[in-house]
Amino acid sequence: MKSNDYVKYITQTVVKYIDQPKNERKRNRLEKKDMKEPFLFRWFGVIPYILYYYVKRKRGK
Repeated sequence: MKSNDYVKYITQTVVKYIDQPKNERKRNRLEKKDMKEPFLFRWFGVIPYILYYYVKRKRGK
């Protein structure tokens, strides 16, 4: 990719972002945040996640 193409892409992306209303940008940000997986699962896989729920369930009894 040539540098001119890259600058064009970045410019289009920024302009598209700026043209959106503020509340739409905020809504998109919140939707993206809600779709994110929990920290333990995202960084360390499923095993710490399972251990966390196992310990949590044991404390509840």
